[in-house]
Amino acid sequence: MNKRELEKAKKILLEKSSQLCRQIKGLEEESLGKSQRDSAGDLSGYSYHMADVGTDNYNRQFNLELVGSEGRILYEIEQALLRIKEGKFGKCEICGCKIKSGRLNA
Repeated sequence: MNKRELEKAKKILLEKSSQLCRQIKGLEEESLGKSQRDSAGDLSGYSYHMADVGTDNYNRQFNLELVGSEGRILYEIEQALLRIKEGKFGKCEICGCKIKSGRLNA
């Protein structure tokens, strides 16, 4: 890859990284930043239905799984940025052969 293509790839990766960081932060705040009562919008002192508790728990678990998934993608982006820095981006890690641009853009 030439320098211009590397800079373009780096820019795309940095933008995606920033976007994922914002999404992860939002999901963590939504899932971990509130109590169950707060997230349900319940301001009264009364308990609410068990089905509501189950739904809230499911939503929290789902959000935390999304955080984990996006965290793995973020790790892969960081590894790609490191390969750009080391001059290894665009080459197969196993055999060292050049990876086609179309595949890198996927």
